[in-house]
Amino acid sequence: MQVIPYPHLGETIYHEKLDNGLHVFVLPKEGFQKTYATFTTQYGSIDNYFQVKGKDAVRVPDGIAHFLEHKMFEEPEGDIFATFASNGASANAFTSFDRTAYLFSSTNHYLDNLTTLINFVQNPYFTDENVEKEKGIIGQEIKMYEDNADWRSYYGLIESLYAKHPIHIDIAGTVASIAEITKETLYECYHTFYHPSNMSLFVVGGVDAEEVLSLVKANQAAKSFAPQGSIERFFPDEPLEVNEARRVINLPVSMPKCLIGFKEEAPNVSGKDLLVKELTTKLMLDILFSSSSSIYEALYDEQLISDNFGHEYNCSEGYAFSMLGGDTKDPNRLVDRIREEVEKRKDIGLDEVTFERSRKKKIGNFLRMMNSPESIANEFTKYRFKGIDLFDILPVYEQLTLEDVNRRFREHFNWNQLAVSIVQSRELS
Repeated sequence: MQVIPYPHLGETIYHEKLDNGLHVFVLPKEGFQKTYATFTTQYGSIDNYFQVKGKDAVRVPDGIAHFLEHKMFEEPEGDIFATFASNGASANAFTSFDRTAYLFSSTNHYLDNLTTLINFVQNPYFTDENVEKEKGIIGQEIKMYEDNADWRSYYGLIESLYAKHPIHIDIAGTVASIAEITKETLYECYHTFYHPSNMSLFVVGGVDAEEVLSLVKANQAAKSFAPQGSIERFFPDEPLEVNEARRVINLPVSMPKCLIGFKEEAPNVSGKDLLVKELTTKLMLDILFSSSSSIYEALYDEQLISDNFGHEYNCSEGYAFSMLGGDTKDPNRLVDRIREEVEKRKDIGLDEVTFERSRKKKIGNFLRMMNSPESIANEFTKYRFKGIDLFDILPVYEQLTLEDVNRRFREHFNWNQLAVSIVQSRELS
């Protein structure tokens, strides 16, 4: 067992890599009643073309990672949610671009719930009948999101930014793509990506590390997993220019929605260097567009934005983009005003006072997150699959300088790489 202390945070993680390749992490939190655990595979919606070493390359239907997540909760002996509930736990799962996570939260019986979590994820049950049934359920989910204005504006922007990279494909796929999914394809994806060597188990809360590790090791030793070669993912070459500069979607909304995004070249860095790029950009966006910024106040005073105006930055080794926006009465005017304000500040740069205020806020938010088992577990795994240690966030923020942030400010806002996604009522188009 590897003991990893983080003295600057007063935390210690216990880690062990099992013989079958599974990485197990335990973060005891003294005085916490809640236990939160995630069993996560490095498999998301973008992994639709891959090859296991020694086997042929495989291309699978869009949306299959999300479909597989749904099917994992079906057990021949009954409802897995009921099993968790009988032990006082709440369970769930989610699929993102690059991972699928299964999780539970409980205040007692955490060892029983941990056993349930591991066993159901490692016990797939797919039949021709239950796969066909699920197609109808997920098909309805897809159609439901087609009427969701926030989701349409969000994915409309990603589709406008990216032409070829599978990030532009809805995580759930399409009704047509999921119709191609079969029991056999599900098993192939399961055995490829749900092998223990491609997964991580993270347990945090009022737990005993040795007790958790002993249980997991005994559980895994009783199961047999054939060795598996490395997985290579294939992605098409993505052009630098945006796919579509402007997209307008007509839906019955009382107020138009407008998101603008800036597409960057795929980062040529990984690990801690990628983390530095991400945090520098997020800090820069916070300085410019947080609710205390002068740009936000100007746009709010002009009644171009409401309090749901926000921003985010997403980056991985294959893609990087920012987005900002929200509800607005005048999408075109909002885009023009953001450009005017950004260009005005480019000339003078960001100042030391606002930089320090935003940096301290980011550090405070991170330290506050350390009191949330859910946030710790989900963020730890997200960053680990990018080769990043979650607990490097604090020292990186502490080391960032105003010069670093101003450099990213000048680099990021390339108006030739801008895309706009608008959702508005048909009457306004």
